[in-house]
Formats: sequence, C-alpha cells, structure tokens
Amino acid sequence: MSEDVFKALADPTRRTILDELAERDGQSLFEICSRLAMKHELALTRQAVSQHLAVLETAGLVVSRREGRYKFHDLNTQPLEQIVTRWLRPRAPESTP
Repeated sequence: MSEDVFKALADPTRRTILDELAERDGQSLFEICSRLAMKHELALTRQAVSQHLAVLETAGLVVSRREGRYKFHDLNTQPLEQIVTRWLRPRAPESTP
C-alpha cells in the first residue's frame, strides 16, 4: 500500500488536489476542477482530474461517497499517518549537562 501512496504523492497535480481537499473536504469533481483552475491556474479536463482522483483513491488518500447523483471526495490521512509512524520515531529527550 505504501508504494501506491508514494506513486500518488509523486505527481504535483495530485498533491495540489490533496491540498485543496485538506482545505475544504467533501468536494465534487466540478468543485475540484473549478478550484484548480481559479486558485492554481491548472487547466485540466474533468477526465484528467477524475483520473488523478482514481490514483488517489487507489492509494487510499481519497475516499468518495455518493449522495443522490453527486459524488463527493474526502481526504483520508490514515495512509500518511502509517508512513509517518513507520519511519519517524519520537526523539528521546536530550539530557542537559
């Protein structure tokens, strides 16, 4: 699963999508496309954004839910937390002389 996370994070557009979801969770595809165009000047097609979202979903970084005919995307930070706890350990307090 970590390989999928690293693959997903390797692309700057996907990192930007994650930034947008971190700022405002529960966005539709239309909202994500709009925010990418307006805030980041990324002119991507809906299909391209949808493909990026699919990679992020495969990695477990994005979870989608349907409400009626709308599909909303939420950020899932659990895979990132697993990576952090795997390699970053709390530092031992330094002793003062």
